[in-house]
Amino acid sequence: MAAVLGILEEREAAARVRVEGLREEVTRLAEVLEAAEIELDRRVIAREELVEALAASAAESTAGTGTGTGTGTGAERESGPSRVPVPGSVVPVRREGLDVTVLPPDYQRIMHVLTDRERSGEGPAICRQLADALDLEPVPAKIEGVRSKTKRLAARGWLVEKTPGSFSVAASRGGGS
Repeated sequence: MAAVLGILEEREAAARVRVEGLREEVTRLAEVLEAAEIELDRRVIAREELVEALAASAAESTAGTGTGTGTGTGAERESGPSRVPVPGSVVPVRREGLDVTVLPPDYQRIMHVLTDRERSGEGPAICRQLADALDLEPVPAKIEGVRSKTKRLAARGWLVEKTPGSFSVAASRGGGS
């Protein structure tokens, strides 16, 4: 019986050593995670600041070239910044004077679907309905992609999430174009 007790004590000691090693690893990984989260936060802030600056610059130059007597030449109008969205570009924070045309193409499609739903009286849509309206496969990966985009649009003021997972065009957009 003493031999069995000795074996159990050895196994218990080995388990303690393993648990301590894992605790140290968890502590180390928590520190690595914290540093990575700080870096991510810094990068998100930098990107958002850049988007805001670019949106303000685009709004100013659009206001400066978009209004006037119409005496400018075609070459002068073409020299301004392009309002054609670039696929993969970021979603700007919605401001007065910004139109859905500043959004990347996928985001514009979501805005148009929701605007059409609003005009037809259908009301807010959930992501599965949006994926269907966008002719996407009804698989989780596609629906999550739509969810990510709608959450981003809502966070930037283009959409409103009236109830969790249910989105509609922000009221101040007036239906959008």
